Amino acid sequence: MSNQGYDEELREERAYVAALYERLDRERAAAQARYRGALGQTGVSPGERENDVRFRSREAVRLDVADNGLCFGRLDAVSGETSYIGRIGLFDAENDYEPFLLDWRAPAARPFYVATAATPENMRRRRQFHTMGRRVLDFTDEVLGRPGDDERGDAALLAAVNAPRGEGMRDIVATIQAEQDEIIRLDHAGVLVVEGGPGTGKTAVALHRVAYLLYTRRERMSRSGVLVVGPSPLFLDHIGRVLPSLGESDVVFLTTGDLVPGLRVTAEDRPEVARLKGSLKILDVLAAAVADRQQVPGEPVPIDLGDVTVELDAELATEARRAARASGLPHNEARAVFREHAVALVAERAVAKIGEGWLSPADRLLWADLRAEVLDELASHEELATTLDGLWPSLTPEVLLATLYASPRRLEAAGADPALFRADGPAWTVPDVPLLDELVDLLGRDDSADRAAARRRVAAEAEYASGVMDLMKLDQEELDEDVQLVAEDLLDAGELAERFTERDPRALAERAAADRDWTYGHVVVDEAQELSEMDWRVLMRRCPSRSFTVVGDLAQRRSAAGATAWGPVFEPYVGDRWLYRELTVNYRTPAEIMTVAGAVLKSFAPDVRPPESVRACGIRPWSRRVAADELAGAVGDFVRDEAGRDGTSVVIGPPGVPGTIPAAAAKGLEFDAVLVIEPERILAAGPRGAAELYVALTRATQRLGVLHRDPLPAALTGLAEAGVPARSGHRRFL
Repeated sequence: MSNQGYDEELREERAYVAALYERLDRERAAAQARYRGALGQTGVSPGERENDVRFRSREAVRLDVADNGLCFGRLDAVSGETSYIGRIGLFDAENDYEPFLLDWRAPAARPFYVATAATPENMRRRRQFHTMGRRVLDFTDEVLGRPGDDERGDAALLAAVNAPRGEGMRDIVATIQAEQDEIIRLDHAGVLVVEGGPGTGKTAVALHRVAYLLYTRRERMSRSGVLVVGPSPLFLDHIGRVLPSLGESDVVFLTTGDLVPGLRVTAEDRPEVARLKGSLKILDVLAAAVADRQQVPGEPVPIDLGDVTVELDAELATEARRAARASGLPHNEARAVFREHAVALVAERAVAKIGEGWLSPADRLLWADLRAEVLDELASHEELATTLDGLWPSLTPEVLLATLYASPRRLEAAGADPALFRADGPAWTVPDVPLLDELVDLLGRDDSADRAAARRRVAAEAEYASGVMDLMKLDQEELDEDVQLVAEDLLDAGELAERFTERDPRALAERAAADRDWTYGHVVVDEAQELSEMDWRVLMRRCPSRSFTVVGDLAQRRSAAGATAWGPVFEPYVGDRWLYRELTVNYRTPAEIMTVAGAVLKSFAPDVRPPESVRACGIRPWSRRVAADELAGAVGDFVRDEAGRDGTSVVIGPPGVPGTIPAAAAKGLEFDAVLVIEPERILAAGPRGAAELYVALTRATQRLGVLHRDPLPAALTGLAEAGVPARSGHRRFL
């Protein structure tokens, strides 16, 4: 194409994209107006208004996508048809809804991601726009179907991976690669496991798959939302912009420590304790701990009645306990069964003692009358109630688990490992969360007080509404004959009470995050190799449909309770109905850095092949040995050097070192520049230290440096001694 022809086409493309933004602005304004109208509407029921408001809200959010890159490409078909590809779809409502802009998730847009010269998918050309804000800067064309050329061009991809990183993860909607697109659009309703090494785009693929599923299964999934589980709040902040930028808002982002609403994690377990809590064997401990709280009295308890005193002893309590356990109800719900049987047995003993010598059970009517009188007296017997509450107490998960941890006697009675003991019982850790969640089901809820409060609230609302009705009534004698309307003609007190009932105005994501019993339409789990068997039980309860996208890398596992293989994780829940896919191309980490990281990977996982990097950055990683009193100054030099560059940087070090983040907290994140300090201490920090060092080394997209006080670890030393020349007097290349 001549320069003149290129300039003319660029002007035409800029005009078309500008027209798309004008249409987007008009549709945004109209959607906002419809949303405001839904908020202010009258004459409909609260439920109808609430549904309409939520629908209009989702409509407005869908159009509120980032202005940068609304349209990022164009497809020219062999037939001559042209399609523009973008973040959302825009249509001509006056012309059979012909698309002005195709949503990237639409089937017709798929050739944009998978067409190659060898398999052009009936396409002649793919055009990719390079934009800034709302302006098209230039474009790159790829002519498809040329003989002997079977690879998709990578200009847009390389531009994206080489660009400086911002504050959060960017979507890859303009540069999805064919192996990624296949996974994103995979038609599988069950568990999909996506494994890949650092930089292969696992997280981006999972998030774009969510957006795709919400697009293709909107009706079902939008009612229940999507849960995204990540390894840390820092990671969730990093990825939190991707789905909103694609117009999706019905998504809840949580760590495993957040899965019990309102719980605050304040402590950290030792690896061995975390392993014990993460194993399914802890289920027996929890069940035994609950059973241990279902007591019988050590000594008989006298129950004084008006005419007689009877004893509540171990035999009577054991019989009542047997009946309560046989009910199959959770502990708190079975309390009523225990109480009912215990009271009935006490009553039988009282009647037998009262009628001793003159009353026979054969005198059924008299026996029944006397029993009814005793039961009435027992119903308000405070001492009996207190005794029964002590034998079968109402428990919360927090109370049960905290008292279990803090009591060597209770731990022994439950068959627990003594290592679970801690003096501060309620100092919650992340591995405690699935145990507390499990106890919600084991204990059940004692909601008698809640039900009574609800009955009182409904009665108060009805009484208030009735008063309003009285005020609304008009004296019919003062009305014109043509206006014979009174309040009763419009609604009754019950309907009016419903209008005064408070409705939950929160968005779906807010309501779901606050509700332990919420079930989701789909769950994404990132860094899934870190989750324990108990963590998976929690997540399976959250998604009865078993619709999961699971991404991880077994080689990066650091948790002692984490997964060593995928099959044992999912087969207990879905059998063989789970799929495995692998990502093999590293789009983030340049070859120079991956060579260093690959040597570390080989040292602890020799059978694992590192992902192949698609690019080199031309900057070799460096290392520098420093004395203890030089370390802080060397870190400061790095921070000052990077402050003058575009992009992001981070210092990763052993746990507890000021001014650094540990490798575990950096999982899933990416930075333009990374400084790793004291890798020898990272290796020595735990049994999975090598995996943590591997994680630390693979966070950089451009520049990697290492500061060490002791000799470099063997894997790094080997590379340094391979004859790579030094860059300066105090640095050497790894």
